Amino acid sequence: MQDPEQRSIERKYFASVARLVTGTFLLFGLGCGKSGLPKSPPTDVEVVQVEQKDVPVWNEWIGTLDGLVNAQIKPQVTGYLLRQAYTDGAFVKKGQLLFEIDPRTFQAALDQAKGQLANAEGQLATAHANQVKAQNDVTRYTPLAKEQAIPQQDLDNAVQSNEAAKAQVQAATAAVEAAKAKVASAQLDLGFTKVVSLIDGIAGIAQAQIGDLVSQSTLLTTVSTVDPIKVYFPVSEREYLDYVREHPDAAKRGGQELTFELILADGSVYPHKGTFSFADRQVDVKTGTLRLQAVFPNPGNVLRPGQYGRIRAIIRTAKGALLVPQRAVTEQQGSYQVAVVSSGNTVEIRPVKVGERVGSQWIIETGLSPGDRVVAEGTQKVRPGAIVTPKPIRAPAQARSESAAKNESR
Repeated sequence: MQDPEQRSIERKYFASVARLVTGTFLLFGLGCGKSGLPKSPPTDVEVVQVEQKDVPVWNEWIGTLDGLVNAQIKPQVTGYLLRQAYTDGAFVKKGQLLFEIDPRTFQAALDQAKGQLANAEGQLATAHANQVKAQNDVTRYTPLAKEQAIPQQDLDNAVQSNEAAKAQVQAATAAVEAAKAKVASAQLDLGFTKVVSLIDGIAGIAQAQIGDLVSQSTLLTTVSTVDPIKVYFPVSEREYLDYVREHPDAAKRGGQELTFELILADGSVYPHKGTFSFADRQVDVKTGTLRLQAVFPNPGNVLRPGQYGRIRAIIRTAKGALLVPQRAVTEQQGSYQVAVVSSGNTVEIRPVKVGERVGSQWIIETGLSPGDRVVAEGTQKVRPGAIVTPKPIRAPAQARSESAAKNESR
């Protein structure tokens, strides 16, 4: 018989052997099972073919609206503001009364000037009468002096008196003209107490209140002509040079009629097109931009000075441009790439050089060829060399309806 210690050792040995055999069978079974697992199916991606066509290239800038004419209304005389004759923000006509200044001081000055004119005219009449008398004396004394009927001295005195009388007439005439000028000036000042609009346009908020003492330096309000309305916008020096290069003939470039679209603050496109007006004479040395002006029709005075908007125009046509959706292009550290699906449905990551954006598409300058299939949806799920199942890209409305159907089924 075996002792208990020997039997215990044998039991431990056989248990270890049994565990080893069991583990070996399990590993063998797992290995055989792994080789029989089905492979994962190719990833579904939405692709689009690279399109080649001529496309217009738009540029966009930030524009500031301003009145075609902005007339600052200032008084031409000093006085107390008596009344405001228009409503703030109303449309006013040229010559329409806007403000009235207290006219009493200027009426008194006019009356005084008229009195001085009457006095000067009376002195002129007296001078004329004296000159006529002196002339008669000369006429009477001349034949008598020849006959020595009177002393020569009497004739000489009459001639001198006549010359003095003529000088008095001239002085009195000058005094009358001066008095007339004072009357005209006083009448003008009295007329200036009625401040009128210089142009047709929208009158702004009054900058002075009733009872204020106003002078020639006081701004009362501003009237702006807003139909048509002008838009100022800056273009970069490079954009200017590109445009000149595109239109090298200066005469044709000057006659080139650019039309502009205006995008308002709410994102809507203004229904009326604008036309190019002029370019500033110099580039701003601080910003490196050239200031341009476009003019837009403004029926109903919808647009107002001081508004901001985005202004855009077609600056050139890209011939035979290669187009892909913007979402198909991935940017990584300043470089761009797209996922291209080969004829064997294998993914290739290609670096590309991008050009201008055209709507929701991007012009590709290098890296693609017409007819290439690029991944437009699912680029984050593919890797170089991966096999995919390409499907035509769905329209946005179709994608939304399918997504809604999936949500309802859940």
